[in-house]
Amino acid sequence: MNFLAHARLARHGSDLFMLGNLVADGIKGPVSDTADAEFAHGVRFHRRMDALIDQHEITLTLRRQAPDTQRRVCGIALDIVWDHFLARHCHDGALNQRVYQVLADRADMIPERQTRLFKSLRREHWLEAYADFDFTCRAIAGVGTRLSGPNRLAELTPWLEREYSLLEESFHELWPWMQRAACEHAATLACQ
Repeated sequence: MNFLAHARLARHGSDLFMLGNLVADGIKGPVSDTADAEFAHGVRFHRRMDALIDQHEITLTLRRQAPDTQRRVCGIALDIVWDHFLARHCHDGALNQRVYQVLADRADMIPERQTRLFKSLRREHWLEAYADFDFTCRAIAGVGTRLSGPNRLAELTPWLEREYSLLEESFHELWPWMQRAACEHAATLACQ
């Protein structure tokens, strides 16, 4: 999942919990015990949600169906594609504004390696822009420029376009399951 999906799953938590969910990919290794508890909880929640969706049969099936040379990076593209379908089918302007505000208010807590990324996300209103599939494909290709070797993510675009209906159908199956899984995981954590 990408920014919008993580924000939607974290929306009932505090701003620090949401921030942890948003920046988790920029934090390598274990979350420091000295970190704010809500922030650390958000990072761990993000990681658990990523593990669940990556292991889901729908995700595994889609990755097997991707062209051989792009199969390794297909999961990255799928994460961003889920944001496209969320933006298109489940627009939540208030949540988007909250995300932009949390990122602005807590800029000092954003890992340095992500500061430019989140400035662009806010300035260019990516959370709304994901509703446009062309924007989503450009975002996927942009991530590919940061990986070594040929841009396999850009090469995946024709497959994404060709399989758009399958991806949309998969999203409609996967998203309700993810919401339930997030609620169950949050309840488990609350009881610990």
